[in-house]
Amino acid sequence: MVEAIQTEGLTKVYGPTTALDDFTMRVPSGIVFGFLGPNGAGKTTTIRLLLGLVEPTSGDAAVLGYDVRKEPHMIRGLSGALLEHNGLYERLSAEDNLEFYGRVWRMPRSDRRTRIRELMEHMGLWERRGDIVASWSRGMKQKLAISRALLHGPELVFMDEPTAGLDPIAAVSLRRDLTSLVKKESVTVFLTTHNLDEAEKICDEVAVINRGRLVAKGSVEELRRMKGADRLIVKGRNIGDDLLSRLREREEVSDLYLKDSTLVMELRGKPDVSGLVNMIIGSGSRVEEVRRDSASLEEVFLGLMEDDRC
Repeated sequence: MVEAIQTEGLTKVYGPTTALDDFTMRVPSGIVFGFLGPNGAGKTTTIRLLLGLVEPTSGDAAVLGYDVRKEPHMIRGLSGALLEHNGLYERLSAEDNLEFYGRVWRMPRSDRRTRIRELMEHMGLWERRGDIVASWSRGMKQKLAISRALLHGPELVFMDEPTAGLDPIAAVSLRRDLTSLVKKESVTVFLTTHNLDEAEKICDEVAVINRGRLVAKGSVEELRRMKGADRLIVKGRNIGDDLLSRLREREEVSDLYLKDSTLVMELRGKPDVSGLVNMIIGSGSRVEEVRRDSASLEEVFLGLMEDDRC
């Protein structure tokens, strides 16, 4: 698969602060790529470097095959962006906002009109196209801002916290519209978010950054395997200390804990799950529920942050 983004040793220093440190990463084309990290990790700096808005201190980066130092205008012409500001003019109508940006991109009138209607209908905004944007909810504004970012048919779109500040219903609606639209457009999305449940649902790959350094990269499942996150969860009664001691001796159990009436065992290798369950039942415990599970992306993320502090 062709790579949309390539960085090699990318570094950005502001005075005594290293915002990005020897950063090497590849992002394939045609996927939703989640870029995760705590506040101050270097996410916004990375986006600005990739868009050619600031120049690297050292290292190299190419976006859509163009060098960020030598050809930033080509990168910005082929990219869309929804960053910390939505870029909307609130005193204009929704349709006039897109009309203005279509003219900025020098889209022919007929193409512009067709594209505006296509995007607004997809986002469920067409019937409200004449409304002044200031009268809209934050969720509707975000949908319009995404339409703005995609208006000129970019190959790559950068989105910084697109669902931040939305209520759960609006966030789900926006996420659903975004996912279907991205699939339809065949565009690469570089997405930063603090909503790890959101990233788990829509991202094909994720990267975790902390203190300007890449901590981990891969699919959600690959990150789970890195943390040994296969688990067996047993809910029941009469789970005693003697049983816990014997379970800890099992080779396939790497760790376990009991919270209230729920026993959680972290597994490794090729565990004999039926043998473990039979062992629990044979001890006299009353088993009410058994299920295999894996850690959430949030748990993996927190574990990576803890490991990185060590």
